Amino acid sequence: MKTELSLFDQKLNLFRYPVRKNETLQAWDAGDEYLIQYISEHYSAQPLKHILIINDHFGALTCWWAQQSKVTHVSDSYLAQQGAKANLRRNHIDDQAVDFITTLDTLPDHVDLVLLVMPKINRHLVWILQQLATQLPSHTPLIGVNKVKEIHTSTLNLIEKHFGQPTTSLAQKKHRLIFAHNEKTSTSIEALTCWPVREYGITLANYANVYSGEKLDQGARFMLEHLPETQKPLSIVDLGCGNGVLSVRVAQLCPNAHLTLVDESHMAVASAKHNLTTNLPDDVREHRFLVNNCLEGYQGPLVDLILCNPPFHQQQAVTDHIAWQMFVDSHKALKPGGQLQVIGNRHLGYQQKLTRLFGQQNVNIVASNKKFVIFLATK
Repeated sequence: MKTELSLFDQKLNLFRYPVRKNETLQAWDAGDEYLIQYISEHYSAQPLKHILIINDHFGALTCWWAQQSKVTHVSDSYLAQQGAKANLRRNHIDDQAVDFITTLDTLPDHVDLVLLVMPKINRHLVWILQQLATQLPSHTPLIGVNKVKEIHTSTLNLIEKHFGQPTTSLAQKKHRLIFAHNEKTSTSIEALTCWPVREYGITLANYANVYSGEKLDQGARFMLEHLPETQKPLSIVDLGCGNGVLSVRVAQLCPNAHLTLVDESHMAVASAKHNLTTNLPDDVREHRFLVNNCLEGYQGPLVDLILCNPPFHQQQAVTDHIAWQMFVDSHKALKPGGQLQVIGNRHLGYQQKLTRLFGQQNVNIVASNKKFVIFLATK
């Protein structure tokens, strides 16, 4: 795996976050290189005092520009934030030159240039564009980057509608740049998208970057059918909580349980907090809401039950290391006799991983259908 980014006689050592043994994926891509090359060649005559960088996956762009400009790093991802901070330290770059904010935070009043790594979800793109259009001065320049195959006419139409008229570059290493200036064509939007789950009497609200934005995904729907119901005062963790739908339902079924909701997405945790509060307005229990990398560094009391619907993507890469970390962290956080309830696609092979941690006799199948399997692993 390549770890040295070298351009224009400058070098950076960059790693993905968290750092893993035998990592096969590098911490930047050809799109990052294209942005660096273009800006270095076309903005060399004018000082860029303050650059706004949005969706920098592991800090390559942040590390590059923080050596010469003030940088504001904007991301919904806790992992992206921590990855950028780790790479700043690794390259001995003063992190005081970088402000870290989320896509829910207020943007700085003035920047010289906006760099946008295009998000996968169009709702998130619209949210970002509208925040830029309504908060930044007119004519602020934006340069976006994405793979050629991901830039569609509909993508450019969204940029035109919510920010300004876009143009595009020639393709380079399967990536293309998108150029636009803030023409103040946008108006503010509702931050939350609301929709009902009628069979459970639940109304959900999602911020823009939350998975399955306007309907239940099939895995969550199947998991909802197999949640525990008890009067016991259980301590329950919803790991990778998303919009918190599992927590809302389990809070209904387990009225004496105390919940901890964890996700690496700031928007997911904010959505989950909103949904738990609005669907159980009379609930006086003190639930916890954490933005974290799985249960990394968890110092709380050991728990009775962990609910988990692991993702199998990190940024653009398909990977199973997040699920493995979730299982390892869960095993550490459970009481003796505590249980981890996991749902996954049948082909992902979670049973083998759970058996390695919990033992073959302690891993059982709760339910299955053609697509999903729900496991219950007991410590």
